[in-house]
Amino acid sequence: MSGAIPSRALRALSAAGALALLAACSNLPPSFPIIGARAEKPKAAELQPNPNLIAVRQAWTGRIGAVDFPLVVTVAGNAVALGSSDGTVAGFDAATGREQWRGSAGAPLAAGVGFDGSTAAVVTRNNDLVAFASGREVWRQKLPALTYTAPLVAGARVFVLGGDRTVTAFDGGTGRRLWSQTRTGDPLVLRQAGVMLAVGDTLVVGLAGRLVGMNPLSGTVRWEAPIATARGINDIERLVDLVGRVSRVGDSVCARAFQAAIGCVDTARGQVTWTQRASGDEGVHGDGSNVFGTESDGRVVSWRRDNGQRAWTNERLLHRGAGTPLLLGRSVIVGDDFGFVHLLNREDGTLLNRLATDGSAIAAAPVAAGNSLVVVTRNGGVFAFVPQ
Repeated sequence: MSGAIPSRALRALSAAGALALLAACSNLPPSFPIIGARAEKPKAAELQPNPNLIAVRQAWTGRIGAVDFPLVVTVAGNAVALGSSDGTVAGFDAATGREQWRGSAGAPLAAGVGFDGSTAAVVTRNNDLVAFASGREVWRQKLPALTYTAPLVAGARVFVLGGDRTVTAFDGGTGRRLWSQTRTGDPLVLRQAGVMLAVGDTLVVGLAGRLVGMNPLSGTVRWEAPIATARGINDIERLVDLVGRVSRVGDSVCARAFQAAIGCVDTARGQVTWTQRASGDEGVHGDGSNVFGTESDGRVVSWRRDNGQRAWTNERLLHRGAGTPLLLGRSVIVGDDFGFVHLLNREDGTLLNRLATDGSAIAAAPVAAGNSLVVVTRNGGVFAFVPQ
């Protein structure tokens, strides 16, 4: 079984600590904690005065249980699906905050939430894939390995990317296993959400440092496009995984390879458009002009989508745990480990506004649902903001 390492733990490892852990990590169960060498934590950057250049109001708040797993908040229409560590899965109306449905997987969650507007799917730490309709469990299937990536619910199917790099398809209505494709895995994987999305009639999955296009009906591989390749002399140094979220514009999908690179792929041809070295561990977002991401030290970076050249860098959030960004209108939205949501100007990265939540870390990439910006915190707060 592959060992799984929390991405933030890897960030803290010294070279000596990494070498000392090498022999033990490759055969550890996924739940084994990774402890790096002790080092003084860098001081978080002081917040600059809030210019309040964009008027934003808090529209509503909600509650879900505490979140300590790689939560993905999924939007379908005006509905937002999310979950908590205790196994709770819930849907909210993005406009009003009204809870539309709520259910329980019966065990702590390891990954989720996949949602297409009718079916929601999560994976528990007991390796159960559980599907819900309006909060009611409709089926569950036992998986052979732990999963850290939210299931993809699309085309009346549920797709799962396992921690052992196995991709499996299930019938969305009955849970019947349709097909499974296994790739020889590296000894280590990240305990972090990976990449899986539908692009036209192709299932696009992140496997190691590659985007792989698969036939969703059979699992056969149509193309592979490398964003990063494994390098180094040991398993930790050679660890290369693609991390969610991605930026998709038509056939162009841009993604990040953990601590190695970002790059864009033309999925119609299955070819890499460009790659650039980058040292982040969070996903990206963007539009037809730019791709936005955060580096491990908190820098927020804009890359030109056509060629990968840097457009700007913001260094005002250093060591604040800046997370996966969301491009929304004129703002690049970034949450941090202190419960703040920063709205940066997409043109130059300068601060437009700052929003407060409950003081706990932002637990998932912010999402746009209807006219609302929705964020979830580690303490289980759900906050919706609307520009005025």
